Amino acid sequence: MLSDPTASLREHGLHVTAQRLAVLRAVTSSPHITAQGVAEAVREQIGAISRQSVYDTLAVLTDTGLIRRIQPAGSPTRYEGRVGDNHHHLVCRRCDRVVDVDCAPGEPPCITPADDHDFALDEAEVVFWGVCPDCRALAA
Repeated sequence: MLSDPTASLREHGLHVTAQRLAVLRAVTSSPHITAQGVAEAVREQIGAISRQSVYDTLAVLTDTGLIRRIQPAGSPTRYEGRVGDNHHHLVCRRCDRVVDVDCAPGEPPCITPADDHDFALDEAEVVFWGVCPDCRALAA
């Protein structure tokens, strides 16, 4: 979690509002949270907030690099506070659990395509799919 969310907002050129602070705190305290989860957490912190305000705030925080949006195929969009390290994700096919996994060794983008088509690569986004231990245990 961010040590000083207020300072982080200011460092990124954003006005500090109760909504932005609450959304930022929700995302950084609950890795891989959905927008619905953010809305619920924010309502617990500050009371009423519209769904549109949640989405607008998530977009601003993502655009400024304070949070990261991940969109595993067939799974709800999720948000996380772990940014800037080019890590990847494991996603359970049964329960949609998402877990961070450190990047493959090497400098970013840490995975090199066979043909980069002369792009200047700076990041790789990889999602590993499988079944988590809890879901495997339920099936046994």
